Formats: sequence, C-alpha cells, structure tokens
Amino acid sequence: MDLNNIMNDLVKKHPGELEYHQAVREVLESIEEIVNENPQFESAGIIERLIEPDRVLSFKVPWMDDEGKVHVNLGYRVQFNMAIGPYKGGLRFHPSVNLSILKFLGFEQIFKNALTTLPMGGGKGGSDFNPKGKSDNEIMRFCQAFMLELWKIIGPETDVPAGDIGVGGKEIGFLFGMYKKLQREHTGVLTGKGLGWGGSLIRPEATGFGTVYFAKEMLATKGETLEGKNVALSGFGNVAWGAALKVTELGGKVVTLSGPDGYIYDPKGISGEKIEYMLELRATNMDVVAPYAEEFPEAEFFEGKRPWEVKVDVALPCATQNEIDENDAITLVENGCICVAEGANMPSTPEAMHVFLKSGILFGPAKAVNAGGVATSGLEMTQNSMKIAWTREEVDAKLHQIMKDIHQACVKYGTREDGYVDYVKGANIAGFMKVANAMLDNGVI
Repeated sequence: MDLNNIMNDLVKKHPGELEYHQAVREVLESIEEIVNENPQFESAGIIERLIEPDRVLSFKVPWMDDEGKVHVNLGYRVQFNMAIGPYKGGLRFHPSVNLSILKFLGFEQIFKNALTTLPMGGGKGGSDFNPKGKSDNEIMRFCQAFMLELWKIIGPETDVPAGDIGVGGKEIGFLFGMYKKLQREHTGVLTGKGLGWGGSLIRPEATGFGTVYFAKEMLATKGETLEGKNVALSGFGNVAWGAALKVTELGGKVVTLSGPDGYIYDPKGISGEKIEYMLELRATNMDVVAPYAEEFPEAEFFEGKRPWEVKVDVALPCATQNEIDENDAITLVENGCICVAEGANMPSTPEAMHVFLKSGILFGPAKAVNAGGVATSGLEMTQNSMKIAWTREEVDAKLHQIMKDIHQACVKYGTREDGYVDYVKGANIAGFMKVANAMLDNGVI
C-alpha cells in the first residue's frame, strides 16, 4: 500500500475536507503494515473502496419560524460502508456541520461499529441548523422538513440514524413521527427513541458510561482503578454527563467541565446536586458553564480556556474534534496524567496523539472508547426487532461486556514487543480486519 499516493489522490478528489483527510490518514498509518502483509486486500482494492462513501445525499431544508419567516438550511446523509450490516450513525444539528466533518465521522463510524461486534455499518448525517434558542414548534417544523428528504434512503435494515450533537430525544421524536407518517409503519428506523415507543434504557448516558468502562479497563492493565483519581472532563453534553455519573459511581472525582465560554474547576468534585444543576442549566438551551461558579462558590471559572491545564490523573475529552492540541497534551503528561480516553470524536490533534503515544501513557482513541453509544443503539435495534425491552441493569451489563471485548481486541492487535499497548493501532486493525474480510467475501460491489 502506497500511503502517500492514496492520500494525494484523496485530497485531489476532495479538496478542503481537512477533518476527513485527517481521519483517513490516521487509520491508514495504523493498518499499513497489516495491509502489506495481506496482498489480497490490495488486489481487491479494499483501501480505495473503503475510504470512499457508498453515497452522499445532500439537500436543502426549507422551514418556517414562528414569525412566518422562511429559512433554508443544508441537510446531509453520508452512507459509508455496509459490509457487516445496515448503515448506522448519528444525525448532528449544529452550525459547524459540513460535508468534511460528516465524512470524517462516517468513516470513523465504520471501525467503531465493527469493534462493537454488532452487525452495523458506518454512516453519518445532519444539518447546519442550530436548535439552540429555537421553540419546540420551530424544531418540529425543521425536523419534519429534514425527514421529507431523508426517509427515502433509510430503513431498519438499510440505514438506522441516531442522535448526536443537537439531536436529543425531542428531535428524534419529531423525526420519527414524520418518518412513521410517510412510511406508514412503526419500525426501529431511528435509535435514541423515547422509552414509551421503542427506546432503550441508558441510551442517553451510554457513550459516557462506555468511555469510563474503557478507561477502567486500560487502568486495570497497570494495576490501577478509578478509585480516588481526579478526572478532567470537557464539554457537558450527554457524553460528559454519562461520564461524570459513572466516574463518581466508580469512586473517581470529576473536577472540571467545560463549554464554549471556558471551563470550571471544582476541587471538591462535581457530583450529585452539582450534576443536576448542570442538567438544569443545559435544559435552558445555554451552552455556558460560567453560572456554575456562581452557584457553587468553591468552584472557579476560567474564561476562554480549556481544562487540560489542570493537574489530574485521568482526562476524558468529551466535547468535540481537535480540542486537545500538542501543547495541551504536553501539559497533561507533564502534570502526571496517566490515562486519556477520548469520549468525543477525534478530540486529539495528530500532534497531541503523537505526544501521548510517545510518552507511554494510556491513550484510548475515540473509535474504541466512545463506541458505547452506538453499541447501545445496536442493543436498541435488537430490542426493537425482538419486540422486547430489557431492564436498565441488563442493558448496562451488556454495554460493560461490549466495552471489555473492544478493549481485548485493541490489546490483541495493539500490543508492541515492549509490552506497551498502542490502542490506536489496535482499534484500527481490529475494526479494519472485520470489515475488510467481509468486503472480500461480498465481492467487488
């Protein structure tokens, strides 16, 4: 495999899609050796077929606000690979959404879904629509307009979208209602549904729970636990919320959370009523975390800064892509951080990732660490197909086992001769081997 030629061709075909290029290069660098050892992959053009999506749907989404003014947003669905199952991946509603970000997320989703061992392919979608500050009726009208285009290419055995940033239970409900009306059937075509109509328990918390379970497994390889550890979290969406709950349950202390306005540092720990307060704040459609320091005087707010300067044992980036740069990574390592687990999608820049791997600390990449969300979506699909509902304890136990299995797969393919586990390489190879072999079995399609 000639990595540079492949990347040069990709950049020529898709200029300016930097996040997509970054995600592809990171995977290809990890699997280069295994591809060269298996000539059948090259002769079948596996890499060239894998890095291009099967199809991309883009469309306009006109909708009317409460004042009668018409707005037009862009909508997308990227169906990347269905070698092992129907396309599966979230919908993101955020002003930052563009084709490059969705292709990076969809490409990552291929390997993440393969790692869960559940039969799910990779996909992603969304819109540059911002639900923040919109009324429920405005969000409903947008979701209905969005689904008028999307419903034609999705289905329970074809493509099963879920929620992501900006798409929670409310949005999933509006989207599903419109799909049901258009398709005239009640099927499990979306995950993250309400518990009364096909949803799964712990789905909102699942990505955060899975992140902590993976960090727990990594720490165990060094004879460590989360008990008594100080933990830095970024963000305060569902991922950070679930992670904060599970870290606290396992005896750790969350000391930071962040938003677009900066981060808060609470040396006494963020748990109990403090988590409840942040949920209330988030429910008001406010992204900011500054009010936390006013509510709890023991906390300090750092405007315009990220939490990676705080001295902690464990860091869980749970906000967005490329939120940890090289300097942040150096600071974390120098401050004695022993474990970084990526709860968000690709939150570390390539330079930051290099610092973590070179330092020898435990570093878990997003496609393995945050697979708990899509794993629980897969469990929701199973419950829908079987027309049953598992208990909270049953879903949590299945999620915990899936994260253990993902960790073992990473160890199997990522352990170096010196004993260090390169979880980036392990995750990429484990996911790639499953998908690539399925593509070989399916022929050239």
